[in-house]
Amino acid sequence: MSKNGDQAFRVNSNQEKWSEMTYGGVLSFLRRRYSRNLEGVDVVVSGLPYDSATTNRPGTRFGPRAIRQASTQLAELKSFPFGFEMTNFLNVVDWGDCMLDPHRPDSIVTSIQEHANKILNKNCKMLTFGGDHFVSYPLIKAHAKKYGPLSLLQVDAHCDTWDDDGIRLDHGTMFARAVNEGLIDVNSSTQVGLRTYNDSDFGFEILSAPWVHTNGTGKCLEIIKQRAQDKPLYISFDVDGLDPAFAPGTGTPVCGGLASWQAVEILRGLEDCNLVGLDVVEVSPPYDHGDITAIFAATIAHDWLCLLAKKKGAQERIVGRI
Repeated sequence: MSKNGDQAFRVNSNQEKWSEMTYGGVLSFLRRRYSRNLEGVDVVVSGLPYDSATTNRPGTRFGPRAIRQASTQLAELKSFPFGFEMTNFLNVVDWGDCMLDPHRPDSIVTSIQEHANKILNKNCKMLTFGGDHFVSYPLIKAHAKKYGPLSLLQVDAHCDTWDDDGIRLDHGTMFARAVNEGLIDVNSSTQVGLRTYNDSDFGFEILSAPWVHTNGTGKCLEIIKQRAQDKPLYISFDVDGLDPAFAPGTGTPVCGGLASWQAVEILRGLEDCNLVGLDVVEVSPPYDHGDITAIFAATIAHDWLCLLAKKKGAQERIVGRI
């Protein structure tokens, strides 16, 4: 068998990697093997193409597909700025997308939670692509079942803690529900990038976008890590945490947000944290003709995997001034 092209289904092992055209071939995240055999797997990538809980522009059901497509260049070379081949240290598979029935909204939470339970019960970590931000709620339910109450790092323009009745499917209320259900430890959790108003902080430490602009990413990281310490840290990354200049392809854009460089610096600084899961949500490709938003989302996901690879023994080899 010639070792080039379509490695998503042609490789013999999960960690095998070979030459691929960035503009061709079967799409998976970072060209990882499509598989549902989780034996020995460290991280499972999967998509949740659901956007019926959105309050403004739809289209995030196409997010997982767009993020996979945007990841092809990241799979081409060694990881930047880390200088290692992540797949040499981390066993990653792409599960594909969780099957959801949008015509039965009462089934969505159960379908996603059962999907997550199946993966977490195999002692794999989850890297998940939305979908609108509501999908984080059943993911957090599953992670809290495994790890206990979670420290949440939420990057977002919105608090997503508006009034919740415990029933509605709404991408602006589900973290209030998660706190009320004891799934999130607010005393160790941080919200970053917020620039919309709620009368209550709900107990979270809020580092607004203007605060980050003024005080810098270093101070931001100091607070996040001091609060989370060694508790299980779940990261929920809503791409509207970025300014629309850096993430136009999203459903509820708000001016004045983070720059992409600030976001990646914050993410890359979390190496010492107890990283248990990441979701990247609210990528809506129809509103972004240049794939800017999906490229950013793929980069955040890629860099989180590199942090896990370092925990597995990967050594950075930085060339030049970083």
